Amino acid sequence: QVQLVESGGGLVQAGGSLRLSCVVSGSIFSINVMGWYRQAPGNQRELVTSITRDGITSYADSVKGRFAISRDNAKNTVYLQMNSLKPEDTAVYYCHVRALRRFSSTMDDYWGQGTQVTVSS
Repeated sequence: QVQLVESGGGLVQAGGSLRLSCVVSGSIFSINVMGWYRQAPGNQRELVTSITRDGITSYADSVKGRFAISRDNAKNTVYLQMNSLKPEDTAVYYCHVRALRRFSSTMDDYWGQGTQVTVSS
């Protein structure tokens, strides 16, 4: 069993900041990629940012320069620092990891339950 627990969402005014956290627990052997997706009402889920175990990051063009992803491998935790938030950043944010469970030979995808981020204008 693998669990992803997100925290840090909420309501913020445009221009403000929020920090999301996602803790991975359970029968994990190793975590490869960690990332954040988001889904706004009526839209498809989209990749916001990701980070490899070695710290290589990628960002959607819409958040470059405003968002920063980081991870703590010792704590199996990934963070998303969101600055200069805009109303269009409003969405449910989902934590995603690609990981290898103990006693498994294949990488699998795991998702958090989602945390709401609302940016008011």
